[in-house]
Amino acid sequence: MNKKSLVIIPTYNELENVKLIIPDLLGRYNNLDILVVDDNSPDGTGGFIRELAESNDRIKLIVREKKMGLGTAYIDGFKYALKNDYEYIFEMDADYSHDPKEITNFLKAIKEYDLVLGSRYINGVNVVNWPMRRLLLSYFANIYTRLVTGMPIMDATGGYKCFRRKVLEAIDFSDVKSNGYAFQIEITYKVRRKGFKIGEIPIVFVDRIMGQSKMSKKIVHEAVFMVWKLRIKSILGNS
Repeated sequence: MNKKSLVIIPTYNELENVKLIIPDLLGRYNNLDILVVDDNSPDGTGGFIRELAESNDRIKLIVREKKMGLGTAYIDGFKYALKNDYEYIFEMDADYSHDPKEITNFLKAIKEYDLVLGSRYINGVNVVNWPMRRLLLSYFANIYTRLVTGMPIMDATGGYKCFRRKVLEAIDFSDVKSNGYAFQIEITYKVRRKGFKIGEIPIVFVDRIMGQSKMSKKIVHEAVFMVWKLRIKSILGNS
């Protein structure tokens, strides 16, 4: 991994998880920096990361004043990555639902693509320990997304991905309107509309063991309507 890389990890009450995943990532990859974007977690996640960062300059921290959502956390992270000259920028969850060892496969794939998506559905269904209702919701949400947007993407709602720097430079972050899991769909859609090359690699998604899921009805509703907004904008000739 010769080029400068950054993994962005949004957090809200993920203290027990970051205690494990931060040392894991640091130990596996010598040229990978970690940026935690914490929404002022009551459990002390931000304070813990701040202490780690004092003794390791590969650990970066942005603490926001309140819970502001997944999408804006990633946008703040993207802006930091661009400002600090990172070439490869990852999105990743804190809770081990995304296996750190897959970063090696992302870095191989990004040599051929501009954006690489970690896909739970490209080789069957690779999800472990999700309730059937949650699994069906996710699976059919991706079918719905493909039908409405026309994107040939098997897993547009996943949050494990790697961008080339030039992709994020081309996105107008002020025009990104979604903030929950619809954010993942919207960003990928905008990348595709810009003409960048998108690839998917298979991953196994394992449901979190510690902490609470951030999924809610509001997040689901946002995604349902976002895909139609994207389709209508494309018909009208907007990106």
